[in-house]
Amino acid sequence: MLSKSFFTAFVPAAGTASAAERLRACGGALLGLLITGIVAHVLLGENAIWLVAPMGASSVLLFCLPASPLAQPWSVIGGNVVSALVGAACVRWLGHALPQPALASVATALAIGAMFSLRCLHPPGGAAALTSVIGGPAVHAAGWSFAFGPVLIDSLLLVAAAIAYNNLTGRRYPHSQVVTHANPHATKDDVPTVRLGFQPQDLDDVLKRYGQVLDISRDDLEALFLQTELRAYQRRFGVISCGDIMSKDVVTAEFATSLAEAWRAMRAHHIAAVPVLNPARRVIGIVTQGDFLRHSGLDEYRSMRTRLRDFLRPSGKSHSEKAEVVGQIMTARPRVARLDTPIVDLVPLMADSGLHHIPVVDGEERFAGIVTQSDVVAALYEHRLAEAMPAKLA
Repeated sequence: MLSKSFFTAFVPAAGTASAAERLRACGGALLGLLITGIVAHVLLGENAIWLVAPMGASSVLLFCLPASPLAQPWSVIGGNVVSALVGAACVRWLGHALPQPALASVATALAIGAMFSLRCLHPPGGAAALTSVIGGPAVHAAGWSFAFGPVLIDSLLLVAAAIAYNNLTGRRYPHSQVVTHANPHATKDDVPTVRLGFQPQDLDDVLKRYGQVLDISRDDLEALFLQTELRAYQRRFGVISCGDIMSKDVVTAEFATSLAEAWRAMRAHHIAAVPVLNPARRVIGIVTQGDFLRHSGLDEYRSMRTRLRDFLRPSGKSHSEKAEVVGQIMTARPRVARLDTPIVDLVPLMADSGLHHIPVVDGEERFAGIVTQSDVVAALYEHRLAEAMPAKLA
């Protein structure tokens, strides 16, 4: 009998996917292969080879692991087609010189080398090369057209199905490399969260020494490390939630609030942002001092006061000619937090993304308060101070 430790050691991924994720993967493979088979059958004809075995393996990657570098469109299409071409070349030029087992081994090895060189490593490509060698008389007779016929067409159709299905079910595909630390100020400085702790260069150095192919993109790996750091910080210093530190008596506006009224409220209360709510008190936007400055066309300091006064003065013109209410200049659908959101989750948003004010909503998505950068800094400072005091008194 296999023990639980056996599964933990050798099949660690078996229990990581939720039931919904497994169902989504199975449904994607079902629909993807069904569509690919039907369309390829119509295009290539009943008497031709219209669906090849490597597509079954490709569907596992495309619908179970769409974030994998091995499952990206160029990897799937390039890997399958290049490998099939390598297999066909081996049959054509070495078929009479080597026995079939040796020929199959050579073709697969050369296909792996070609995929590495062309940066389209795709495990089912090995099966495509193998099929070109041991696929039988029909495959041998097809020659080069085996790669440019069923293999290419099947790969294109399956990738198209994966793009549609994964995006419709809420997963990003293709999973392109994303710069996780873009500086919102367009300067060369690192964003604040990477100035301490591990840095991208540390990850690059470790990956170079690791010397193996990882089935995860570099940006996803970095994001996982950052999330791990945040969770470790949360465990070490306790959980302070947004509901604990947020401002509750908040100046708010509605879509139809005049610009002049909103500006006077911001100046009177010495605040830099106002959440915009609908009649049900749900957040539909946020308007900041930056929005006023940007929409009033303040290009030159010497004309700032005049331009701002003209911008806030009702013009009598149509709304298409000049903005007159908050809803016309606000940032729609802003990032929000929940009452129980740990404040450590806000640090990357505020430090790296440049957000200064984050509205907080309750369980019914209604506005409950707002958290600012100052609130977060004060909370972290007070918590560290409280932690240090017992040590000093001891």
